[in-house]
Amino acid sequence: MEEELKCPVCGSLFREPIILPCSHNVCLPCARTIAVQTPDGEQHLPQPLLHSRGSGLPAAAAAAPPLDQDPAAGPACSGGSGGAAGGLGGGAGGGGDHADKLSLYSETDSGYGSYTPSLKSPNGVRVLPMVPAPPGSSAAAARGAACSSLSSSSSSSITCPQCHRSASLDHRGLRGFQRNRLLEAIVQRYQQGRGAVHGASAAAAVAICQLCDRTPPEPAATLCEQCDVLYCAACQLKCHPSRGPFAKHRLVQPPPPPAPAEAASASPGAAQGAPSGGGGCKSPGGSGAGAAGGGAARKFPTCPEHEMENYSMYCVSCRTPVCYLCLEEGRHGKHEVKQLGAMWKQHKAQLSQALNGVSDKAKEAKEFLVQLKNILQQIQENGLDYEACLVAQCDALVDALTRQKAKLLTKVTKEREHKLKMVWDQINHCTLKLRQSTGLMEYCLEVIKENDPSGFLQISDALIKRVQVSQEQWVKGALEPKVSAEFDLTLDSEPLLQAIHQLDFIQMKCRVPPVPLLQLEKCCTHNNSVTLAWRMPPFTHSPVDGYILELDDGDGGQFREVYVGKETLCTIDGLHFNSTYNARVKAFNTSGVGPYSKTVVLQTSDVAWFTFDPNSGHRDIILSNDNQTATCSSYDDRVVLGTAAFSKGVHYWELHVDRYDNHPDPAFGVARASVVKDMMLGKDDKAWAMYVDNNRSWFMHCNSHTNRTEGGVCKGATVGVLLDLNKHTLTFFINGQQQGPTAFSHVDGVFMPALSLNRNVQVTLHTGLEVPTNLGRPKLSGN
Repeated sequence: MEEELKCPVCGSLFREPIILPCSHNVCLPCARTIAVQTPDGEQHLPQPLLHSRGSGLPAAAAAAPPLDQDPAAGPACSGGSGGAAGGLGGGAGGGGDHADKLSLYSETDSGYGSYTPSLKSPNGVRVLPMVPAPPGSSAAAARGAACSSLSSSSSSSITCPQCHRSASLDHRGLRGFQRNRLLEAIVQRYQQGRGAVHGASAAAAVAICQLCDRTPPEPAATLCEQCDVLYCAACQLKCHPSRGPFAKHRLVQPPPPPAPAEAASASPGAAQGAPSGGGGCKSPGGSGAGAAGGGAARKFPTCPEHEMENYSMYCVSCRTPVCYLCLEEGRHGKHEVKQLGAMWKQHKAQLSQALNGVSDKAKEAKEFLVQLKNILQQIQENGLDYEACLVAQCDALVDALTRQKAKLLTKVTKEREHKLKMVWDQINHCTLKLRQSTGLMEYCLEVIKENDPSGFLQISDALIKRVQVSQEQWVKGALEPKVSAEFDLTLDSEPLLQAIHQLDFIQMKCRVPPVPLLQLEKCCTHNNSVTLAWRMPPFTHSPVDGYILELDDGDGGQFREVYVGKETLCTIDGLHFNSTYNARVKAFNTSGVGPYSKTVVLQTSDVAWFTFDPNSGHRDIILSNDNQTATCSSYDDRVVLGTAAFSKGVHYWELHVDRYDNHPDPAFGVARASVVKDMMLGKDDKAWAMYVDNNRSWFMHCNSHTNRTEGGVCKGATVGVLLDLNKHTLTFFINGQQQGPTAFSHVDGVFMPALSLNRNVQVTLHTGLEVPTNLGRPKLSGN
């Protein structure tokens, strides 16, 4: 609560607080320091220009009469100036412990603008400095002269130090603002309670370190004036080193505790550094005596305009208490007023109700702080767990690398032993042959030395053969090493090094992907196909390996997977017409599958718009008119299908005969995708059709002719096809005349519009038609 009881200018407890028009409070002495008097000739200038005109304006402002006095009264002005000086001195003296922390505050930190060129208070608010009296004259005379010179050519205003709203002062000056006597009484009670507590414990009070974790804490050895924290020697070295941002902080000895007699005898005014003589103006009603007395009973407040009258009513228009004279003689006569006691109770109830909301928020804030502290503890625990997990995983990698290293060393050892064995075997073999060859050579040389021809000839043939055989043993490659001294082993460590460099925490434990966001502006339907698009939320750090798109059956049934992949756009074909589908998507990665997105509802078309399909038709089929007109280049019947596929519902389309030569037999109907396309439609079991000539028509399926009906086609005729998959019927119309329904019960699946024709026929397809209701009945033939 102490922060609520401090003046925003001096930073000390309120002294004679007044209420500004913006409902903020300020000390009366401080109000004198921040009030500004502007000469009438400069009122039209912007405020920064007024404050940059040199030393003349501060001097004039400082020498101006006190703003809570009548400017026309010379002696009062002089005395009030002394009060202003005392008030400024009191503000500086009363905030002695705060004044030491001036370096902690700045205009940027406080949020207050420097709207006067003056000194700075502990809370960052600029205050006007006191200008000394001119030499050779008394302070009272100088200020009186300044007062008389500015009283007729200047206006006064005060700017709130909290909201920066300016208010003009009337002829009463600062006395035009009401005294906040309730706040003054609370400050007095707070000072008395604090003085009693300090007086009881001052004798035993010892300055201790505020950051010690020892029990009990160590005595404080130093005090930082900027931080306002007491440190013992150990904590000062650890928490407040004399370097970096703390290098400019001033460390002093901790202040001694106050003596019990001083704490008990100190009055609230003295504790706040109030002016001692002639400096403060007493408030109306004699509340100054009550404040000085400390324990004296507080008097009821009186009206500032009628000092002998107590408040009795409340002006609703002006939101202020008034007396009965204000209603009879003053400016509140025509205002709406209510009983003071009733409004007192009403506003107390409103304040209590508002406090309940603040209390609830304070309770939530306490619970939130507990939650944050729990999070701190969990962060510490989880951090240790993650460090242990990381160390264990890295140790496991090191162990695996060590084992692989041993395996590779074993392989190198085996290769070395194999090479050594091969070389030693080759050495032994070569040494043996060399010994044999050398011995033969020496023997032959001795034989050649003999002079017995007959004896030489007896053994010469055998020796020659032996020498030749010995020479043949040294074939090509016999004197070449079988193995190389080099090791053909190259360790491929690059992939492992890349993997080590790519090793990151996301590989240790990644979260499942968040909920994908469906892009409704890109989701659409066309005929019986739907297109869906989605994206991941911004600032998503979890990796995504793919997506799973699910769709229901169009009738409120269960969802089924229709797409799994990495794309964020998908089109699903072959759905039911005139059906409502629900779609949803989810993402997945190596950690698992994320939650589903919101469900989007998609409605397929009521009627089908389609053309002939150039990809599924026979190669002899010729399409034109944007694939809506079909003919054929062959005299044989060829089949072409439509681009739509039907599985349920009722559908209707028409074909207009543009050309009909030599009485061919075109066929109209439906077929499956695997229908045979090089013969008439309906000759296999994959198609259901009506083939027609210029006189009659027949229904055909599996090369079986049924339902012969009178009525053929000619140039300009229109053939209608009505497919009712709900009733399993297929009905044909020629020029609006029904040719008889054809049931194909127990047949389910997907059907596509189909047509077979030859070069003598050309038809044009018309789709997107609603089911007609005025079609004629069939004309059945007698045959």
